[in-house]
Order: sequence, then C-alpha cells, then structure tokens
Amino acid sequence: MAWDPATYLRFSDERLRPGFDLLARLGDLPLGPLAELGCGTGVHARAIAERWPDRSFTAVDSSPEMLKQASATPSPIRWVEADLTRWMPPEKLALIFSNAVMQWVDDHAMLFPRLMKMLVPGGVLAVQMPRNFDAASHVLMRETAAAGPWATTLRPLLRHDPVEGPEITYDRLAPLAREGLDIWETEYLHVLSGEDAVLTWMRGTALRPLLTALEGAERDGFERAVAERLRRAYPRRADGHTLLPFRRIFIVARAKGN
Repeated sequence: MAWDPATYLRFSDERLRPGFDLLARLGDLPLGPLAELGCGTGVHARAIAERWPDRSFTAVDSSPEMLKQASATPSPIRWVEADLTRWMPPEKLALIFSNAVMQWVDDHAMLFPRLMKMLVPGGVLAVQMPRNFDAASHVLMRETAAAGPWATTLRPLLRHDPVEGPEITYDRLAPLAREGLDIWETEYLHVLSGEDAVLTWMRGTALRPLLTALEGAERDGFERAVAERLRRAYPRRADGHTLLPFRRIFIVARAKGN
C-alpha cells in the first residue's frame, strides 16, 4: 500500500501534536543509539535528533514515498526503508520512538516484548497509537465496507480493535519494565476545516488500505457511501468547522537490566 505524504499531512498540526506530546514526556536517556520506527515524513525524527544531537539516530519506515520526503533535507539521520516487524538494530538502543504506527502491526503480545529486548538497561520504549476504533468514524467505515457490493474485497481488510486497552498493555509490559511504567490515554478534540473534513482525514490513514483495494466506479461508490454516513455523524458546526474527537494511548516504558 503506497502512502501519500501530502494527504497524510493535510491536517499536519493534529497528526503531529500527539508525537510531540509523547516526546515531551521523555526524560534522560542512557548511553546508546536512538531509533524511530515509522518515521513518516521525518518531523519527529528531526526533533529527536535535535534534542540528542550527539547520538547515532536511525529512522525507519516501510514507505519509500514518506522516506523520500523525509530525506529531502540533508541531516545526520540515517533513513532506512524496512518492514518494522523484521527490522533489527545492529546494537541495543537507548530509545525506540514510535508515533501512530504500531496500530498497523498485529500481535502486540509478541511485538512489545520484542521491542523491549532491543533496549539497553534503562532504555525507553515510547509509543503512541490511536485507540478510537469504536468511534463512529470507524464503525461506519466498517459497516459500509461490509454491506455493499465491495464487501467480498474489503471484509478481509477490516481491523476491528487492533490496539488493546491500558490494563492489557500494562500487563504485557510490566514484567519487562522498571518501576514507573507510564501509560495514559488522551482524547483530542480535532477542529477540522473543509468540505467532508472527516472523510479527508480518514483518506490519509484508516480508509487508505480499503480505497487502495478498490478500483474505478466501485472505489468511487464506496467512498461516496462512507462520506454520506460521516456527514450525518459529524455535522459541520455553525462556524463551518467539523469536530472530530480522537482517543489515543501513550506508553513510556524503561527496560529492566538484562
């Protein structure tokens, strides 16, 4: 699935803010190199590199389109195209940072312990993921995908609840983390502008694999059906804006000594 940086960053302030909120919660790091998994266009990677300028830094993404934009400006960051589920650092890391990516990766019961084992003692795993899969936007998207002539194609792509809640996440990480494991949720109220603003938002993320799987009139018909439902669920306010509540989960975990 190809990613479009321009579509993803259509609402750049809203999409980037959670990553900066996560970065603000990080304290001191032990010695060692740093990595971002799912760096996208590289905005957070550059901020991390500026905060720890003396560290070796690797930014990993599976999208060549995103990496092309990320690497357009020269920097000491090493940009790597790789599958996040298979990438391994050459040495243990002081930080693994990941913003709005791990929701695309299945089997967190295996994923998070694997990531924690990549860290030096005291190294930090810092993750932010959307956890709004029960929101009207996603429910209506799934219902539309499962009900129309496109259902046979789209049903296998639907992901109902790929991100576990704080309690399950805590139980997964607590045995591997030092005291002070920090897990919290925030619901942002995104104030969006433009026609069919929620549909435009979703084109950059949740809708993208479904639209990619369809072609021509079938794709257009599916998108129109989703748009109609979203307009009813998220009406424009009197000032012309559309409000999109969006819940996210944050994790900051320090690895125990090996």
